Amino acid sequence: MLNCIYTRKLRHNCEKSNLKFQVTVRKNLVLLGMMSVGKTTIGKIVAKKQGLEFIDTDINIEKKCSMKISEIFKKKGERFFRIEEEKEVLKSLTKNNCVIALGGGAFINESIRNSVLKSSISMWLDTDLKTLNERIKWNKKRPLLDKKNNQIKINKLYSERKNIYKLAYHRIVCDNLSKEDIANKIIIFYEMEILKYAEKIKE
Repeated sequence: MLNCIYTRKLRHNCEKSNLKFQVTVRKNLVLLGMMSVGKTTIGKIVAKKQGLEFIDTDINIEKKCSMKISEIFKKKGERFFRIEEEKEVLKSLTKNNCVIALGGGAFINESIRNSVLKSSISMWLDTDLKTLNERIKWNKKRPLLDKKNNQIKINKLYSERKNIYKLAYHRIVCDNLSKEDIANKIIIFYEMEILKYAEKIKE
């Protein structure tokens, strides 16, 4: 219901200012956060609801390199991956009308971070460490982890990254929320930012 109220308000205000809500160019929505927090799943839901293109930068890298991220780390090394990641993210940010899901470490890259903060509406999907540990526990696809000491590594990564994640426009706490609830919460904040942007253009 709250989402619908904000949507109607946004449409009304844009129409008053001769700016159509269904604008042809909308700022990208960038989802960031730890591995397994749900960026891809939630991103697809949001994109569908908003009529936007969905981009998962990790998937695009896998397609480009014809191998899984874990294989890239193993065969090419993390440095190679981070270089490809920067290229892929910056290329994605040149588009408009997209929901972009970043890999867990992408926002740590200063060049990526500055571009995201300058050009897009960014949201940090956050959840408690217990939930993250349970989701990642036996996931072999995570290149920075293995079966040994995963919990310690996850806690360390979170501790290292959280202060940088905080630089995003909004923090979305995902604990005890359904996928639909998280998506709707994101949409509310996204539409609020679009409204601010539309009013700024009007000025």
